[in-house]
Amino acid sequence: MAIADVTVIPIGTETPSVSAYVAEIQKLLADFEEQGKIRFQLTPMNTIIEGELPVLFQVIQAIHEAPFSKGIQRVATNIRIDDRRDVSRKMEDKVAKVQSLL
Repeated sequence: MAIADVTVIPIGTETPSVSAYVAEIQKLLADFEEQGKIRFQLTPMNTIIEGELPVLFQVIQAIHEAPFSKGIQRVATNIRIDDRRDVSRKMEDKVAKVQSLL
């Protein structure tokens, strides 16, 4: 199971706010989650997505495409992937491990 930190940045919007684009992406992610393909968590600066690596790439492509479907002509997507294969860890496990050390 891999965990991806993803930020989709629509460029050339009419206003500085991108919350409508973020909301649309969250709806797509909810659909993938309802299908049992991923788990995800919205944060103030990005979205964390958890799932099998090939599925994550499929999901990331879908959310990267979302602003284009709303008329945006340029999108920058930042992706950081943590793919640890010696143990199985969930998002919450990583946070709990650090908190246990505090």
